[in-house]
Amino acid sequence: MTTTLKKASITAEELDDILERGEPFLLLDVRNEETAQQWPLQARRPVQTLNIPYFAFDVAEEECCAQIPSDTSILVMCNRGRTAEGITESLLKRGYQAAKLEGGMSAWGKHYRVREIPNTGANLKIYQLSRVARGDLVYIVRSGDEAIVIDPTRHIDELIALSEKEGFRIIAALDTHAHADHISGGPELAKRLGIPYYLHPYDGIHPIDMLPATIEYERLWDGFTLSFGTSHLRGIHIPGHTLGNMAFLVNDRFLFTGDSIFIRSIARPDLGGKGETWAPLHYHSLYHKLLTLPDETVVLPAHFGQPNEAQPDGSFWETLGNMKRNNPELQFKDKETFVNFLLENLPVFPPQYVEIKRVNAGLLTPDAEKADELELGQNVCALSSAYK
Repeated sequence: MTTTLKKASITAEELDDILERGEPFLLLDVRNEETAQQWPLQARRPVQTLNIPYFAFDVAEEECCAQIPSDTSILVMCNRGRTAEGITESLLKRGYQAAKLEGGMSAWGKHYRVREIPNTGANLKIYQLSRVARGDLVYIVRSGDEAIVIDPTRHIDELIALSEKEGFRIIAALDTHAHADHISGGPELAKRLGIPYYLHPYDGIHPIDMLPATIEYERLWDGFTLSFGTSHLRGIHIPGHTLGNMAFLVNDRFLFTGDSIFIRSIARPDLGGKGETWAPLHYHSLYHKLLTLPDETVVLPAHFGQPNEAQPDGSFWETLGNMKRNNPELQFKDKETFVNFLLENLPVFPPQYVEIKRVNAGLLTPDAEKADELELGQNVCALSSAYK
């Protein structure tokens, strides 16, 4: 019997460490089948998974346990950690080496791993915070004692704690666009720290409700510049995913693409309800603005589709030259073919994304439980190919 799980309960952070080390275990997912398929636990290495819904144990525990191998460690995962507790106790009594995931998938969905992007130069550090379960990527870009945050998620305590630990000041928060898949932490971070929050004004209007945002923000525009420490940022307006979508080029080398270019895919144009109108804009933004930058430009996206997109050290980035060669969705020769491809390869439109955009515009204020509910599942901001 393996000894991966040495106690009856592990945290999301401990699970992440186990996954990083590649230690073997069986994930017993006791959520219902639909939820388990919608939001599986993913890692850079395959995770052996068995889905037996919790209610099946209530009806036929003996038959359920017979399906579970006894020669490996068992990690029991439910939605919030409560259901898994009783099933874990039953397995332990039967002689299994079992543990539950504390807080379940809800806790895993709030876990972040911090990595530094390598080879950034003497006076620049880029911290990449990966929200492992959802594929969200947040960036703190530090120059000397000053830093900016790009695409902050709502768990801003993670960002503040890192700044206090590393000894730098956050002076600005910027969103590349008004997000649909997750609630932005930009406005709250600005209030907490007394700093400006930046957003393009085209994204200051809810695209479906056509109502103006009630949040406070400073305006971004094409050619916007911002200095911090000894570094500089230039904004590039790239409408397509949203009308106000921006990319940020730091020190003429590091390109924060938000939801436009991903490592193996590109962004979808329909989350504002106007896919046919925005798809041609997306073509122009990618092929006439971003892909004209030097091949050595380092691309840092706001999402990943699959954990195996990471570099060997687990960080998510790629040079623009390699992406031009290896990302098939950056190799179209004409706008019409590109637009048709986009519109034929759209994933399902999650209805909660309309609500999340309302939250990010300040039109709704959910409590913590509702915010968790809105953010259930992996992001689906890219085309279908990103999730295969």
